[in-house]
Amino acid sequence: MIFELSPALSDVLSRLFRILVILVLAVAGRQLIARLMPRVVRASLRREAVAETPDEHAKREETVARVVERTLQLVLLLVIGLTLLGELGVNLAPALASIGILGVALGFGAQKLVQDIINGLFILLENQYRKGDVVKIAGVAGLVEDLNLRRTVLRDLDGVVHHVPNGDVRVASNYTSEWSRVNLDVTVAYDADVDLARQIIDDLGQELAADPVFGPMITEPPRFLRVDKLSDTGVVIKVLGVTKPIKQWDVMGELRRRLLIAFALHGIRIPSVQRVAVAPPDPPPATGTVRAPSPTARGDAERPPEDGGAR
Repeated sequence: MIFELSPALSDVLSRLFRILVILVLAVAGRQLIARLMPRVVRASLRREAVAETPDEHAKREETVARVVERTLQLVLLLVIGLTLLGELGVNLAPALASIGILGVALGFGAQKLVQDIINGLFILLENQYRKGDVVKIAGVAGLVEDLNLRRTVLRDLDGVVHHVPNGDVRVASNYTSEWSRVNLDVTVAYDADVDLARQIIDDLGQELAADPVFGPMITEPPRFLRVDKLSDTGVVIKVLGVTKPIKQWDVMGELRRRLLIAFALHGIRIPSVQRVAVAPPDPPPATGTVRAPSPTARGDAERPPEDGGAR
């Protein structure tokens, strides 16, 4: 005897089976997107790798792949959700019409959100900055920790995290794009030997370039450029060099340390501003005023002499 299911139970089991298949396909699609997107982005950006360093190209690949992956996962989630609603018997035609009307209303009310997404798209396409860069946007400077189509997450030197909507980015200043600059002002006293200071700076730049720790960070050794200006405290010397991205602060810190030691050994003085505090004098007493006698003086005047006034 063959067991036959009722039409209602058969329909329920069929729906459950289709829902299970949809969920399996959703999980498989998510895994496929996570594994395939980095390869697709790497292949599409390979033509631009010639103009970028390997580190820069890797940072751009990671940023673009993450944004594309999250966007596709959002689209996949939307499609899976609508499909599941259809399998559960929900009439999608009114729902889609309502979503369309809601979308038009949100389009008028969420213009800022649309602006954020459009700006984020251009930031990615024009490669203005990516994850791992140090930038200044919307008046905030810091390390880019995350980037998507809507907002950029920065962490400053104090560890504070800033969430900046991409629509607020009018000017993006990237301190670590392709290469970074050592830009250092060194002030020496007016009685210092500028030629000796120049030789010391150039020698230290070459030493840093040959250093096993700092040498790999340097593209062009720091060197004496010019006497930049004559300030009220001393002679300002401009020192320039080129480093790999985000390494300029490490190189400048070590260069300052070595300059302090070398200048002290060669008797080159670094001027310091000295401040002298002058207190105003006490104001003189007003003219024509008569000071009242103190109680002690008044008591002495009133006390009779000890001999009773006899002379």
